[in-house]
Amino acid sequence: MATNESISIFSSASLAVEYVDSLLPENPLQEPFKNAWNYMLNNYTRFQIATWGSLIVHEVLYFLFCLPGFLFQLIPFMKRYKIQKDKPETRENQWKCFKVLLFNHFCIQLPLICGTYYFTEYFNIPYDWERMPRWYMLLARCFGCAVIEDTWHYFLHRLLHHKRIYKYIHKVHHEFQAPFGMEAEYAYPLETLILGTGFFIGIMLLCDHVILLWAWVTIRLIETIDVHSGYDIPLNPLNLIPFYAGSRHHDFHHMNFIGNYASTFT
Repeated sequence: MATNESISIFSSASLAVEYVDSLLPENPLQEPFKNAWNYMLNNYTRFQIATWGSLIVHEVLYFLFCLPGFLFQLIPFMKRYKIQKDKPETRENQWKCFKVLLFNHFCIQLPLICGTYYFTEYFNIPYDWERMPRWYMLLARCFGCAVIEDTWHYFLHRLLHHKRIYKYIHKVHHEFQAPFGMEAEYAYPLETLILGTGFFIGIMLLCDHVILLWAWVTIRLIETIDVHSGYDIPLNPLNLIPFYAGSRHHDFHHMNFIGNYASTFT
């Protein structure tokens, strides 16, 4: 009985969203995006798209999203929004962080990204434009991925703070007591694998098109760089998300080395 009611509610919600979507004006970017997507499919192999495409998406977006936080430290006006005002970023710390990031991205994450193609082939994940999900279904699946990742992150992150193993793995990430955006993926390689597993669980359960891989990467990078930014910016649109933790919530964790273990939600 309860299951049937849940299905009915979900179906009604889906119909309501579809109706609202039908009333919205046509997206002017849809046609250029469609042409670019089909050009990619016609000129590159699936292996190239899944592997090198995913790497490019990750690297470009990661450092692009880090750029505002980097510029904030050069703007005196933005200092009023810095959470730990007594701990400014230093060039030495940023350079150290950048070198570790390059190692993690190309020696740890790239081999994992290379498995993306085989994942999409094994589970018959489509690439074609015709089967690309609607925007609201894509958002719903990304939200599901976020809930799964956040749950995994909470319990495994808390485990990594256990006094018997903290100094061997997670201590590296806490070298910077005042976090900054680029530090989001600064971690011991084993931690990258352990906490990164939560990212892939949602993909394995919910992926119905290769675009979800890139959409989820985009959302996850925006979130993790924001909470590590070290700045509590007013009118941050991410704060409109119900139960979103935000930078001040995670900054507390870096200041005190305890509590606030979740990655996204409170």
